[in-house]
Amino acid sequence: MKTWIPHSRTFAYLNWKQVEALPKDSTLLILPTAAIEQHGHHLPLATDTLINHLLLGKALEKLPADLPVFALPPICYGKSNEHIGFPGTLSVSAATFMAVVRDIGASLSASGFKKLCLYNTHGGNTSLVDVMARDLRAEFGLRTFALYGSGGVNFEGLSEQEKAYGFHAGEVETAFLLSAVPELVDTGAYTINYIAHVDKPELLRPENASATFAWLTRDIAASGVMGDPHPATAQNGARWIDQAAARVAEALQAMAQYENLYRP
Repeated sequence: MKTWIPHSRTFAYLNWKQVEALPKDSTLLILPTAAIEQHGHHLPLATDTLINHLLLGKALEKLPADLPVFALPPICYGKSNEHIGFPGTLSVSAATFMAVVRDIGASLSASGFKKLCLYNTHGGNTSLVDVMARDLRAEFGLRTFALYGSGGVNFEGLSEQEKAYGFHAGEVETAFLLSAVPELVDTGAYTINYIAHVDKPELLRPENASATFAWLTRDIAASGVMGDPHPATAQNGARWIDQAAARVAEALQAMAQYENLYRP
């Protein structure tokens, strides 16, 4: 699969003697978590994983060369059962996902590493990442960080409606891929679907509300798209990628330099 992660920052390209020589207390290892799942008629199944590699790779390029930060091989398969029923979606259970993250954490701890960032770009994994960050800290003493998507960057030019409900195969994801891998975007197959509207104050919503209902994608979005990809451009994609990468890099540098002030 295509990646933008520099070879010099790829943990799996090191040999064991090089790993042994890394400063264990200060080295930050990043575990990318994503998904292989439907993204409408116009984006590939690998969208979340591609975006993870893209933003993380561009962020790593922005870090100081002497900062010991490395990307682990990604967990491409996520908890994607919300998209089950759409051809091509490959999902693992919550228990399986958490067990894999736990076992990787155990391996890193056994090698003496102290810092791990879980970098997630699939919404279905979010609650599991939150749980595992705490569990890894409790079980292994790993200083575990969680980082999500674009790091909270504000996408200039994006409508409030799209910011709130364009979170799956909508304008941002489409723009990212139009900029980075345009050959994988079928611009003639766009569909639009909003699962709620910011100007209609429904009490119950599937997302972004104090009261929600559990949903499967086929319940609320027949094409699998949640948002409107039509306004997406490669130019906006390139600008947003750079902004998001800068934000992710800033967060990674803070994690790498973090010192626990209250030691047990």
